[in-house]
Amino acid sequence: MFTGLSAFPLTPFKNEQVDAVAFARLIHKLVDARVNSICAMGSTGLYPYLSREEFSELATTAVELAGNIPVMVGVGALRTDDVLRNIDIAQTAGVEAVLLAPVSYHPLRDCEVYALYEKVTQHLSVPLCVYENPNVTNFVFSDDLYRHITRLPNVAAIKIPGQSFHEDEGKKRLDQLRQLLPDNVAIGVSGDKFGAAGMAVGCDLWLSVLGGLFPNTVKYLISKAKEQGREVAMQSSQKMEALWQLFTKNNGGMRVMATAASILGLTEYECLPHPLRPLDKEDRVILEALITELMLT
Repeated sequence: MFTGLSAFPLTPFKNEQVDAVAFARLIHKLVDARVNSICAMGSTGLYPYLSREEFSELATTAVELAGNIPVMVGVGALRTDDVLRNIDIAQTAGVEAVLLAPVSYHPLRDCEVYALYEKVTQHLSVPLCVYENPNVTNFVFSDDLYRHITRLPNVAAIKIPGQSFHEDEGKKRLDQLRQLLPDNVAIGVSGDKFGAAGMAVGCDLWLSVLGGLFPNTVKYLISKAKEQGREVAMQSSQKMEALWQLFTKNNGGMRVMATAASILGLTEYECLPHPLRPLDKEDRVILEALITELMLT
């Protein structure tokens, strides 16, 4: 489950309703590419924007369409009771894992985050991936908190923030985490700019926004990174710098992938729930050119 490419597809909307037809297109694309796993309703999948009914429908659809490809879903919510309800829905749908970030409006303390994961893991019958995304949650996991949470039952992986594995400090941090965490806990790299280098230096999986729409490109980058090492991974990633700049400019890859999906004809142009919007006209033109130039597939 927690190896290779975990692809994070968009949850597309149409007229403020989940576009089930477009969602199915995106899942079929990932199945055809034979990704290692699919994370439906991750951050790119807009889980905080979904009603319980939409969440249930999408979880069920993802599992049914994925076939023998394992499906993970994001279950975060402001209240622990709502997280537990999402878990019940996800497990009933047949998912093979859940992804949980400490979602909050008011800043959380370490003891509160630990209590969240402690209660959740007591409720789970499938593996859990801990998701650290401080740019969204404004919460940073301490090493001590990681040490305690990853020893709870059913915790099987962590999704660490993007960091420069191109440099020795990144590799040093990965080594520190290896010593800190139990041997059975996988380490996943996020932040697509850092994905190839992370896989080259020993991360177990790449949890990828880009891979949710262009899985073959990310699979190719993973293959090159593992076979030819960090230097080649760095070169491959640097060739995509213009795309990473679009990610940075637009506060992550979600809007970029939503716009790319519409360019490819897979979704409506306005495929995000209000007030979220796709890229502006200038960035859309840049993205259209990059899809062709970088041969994204």
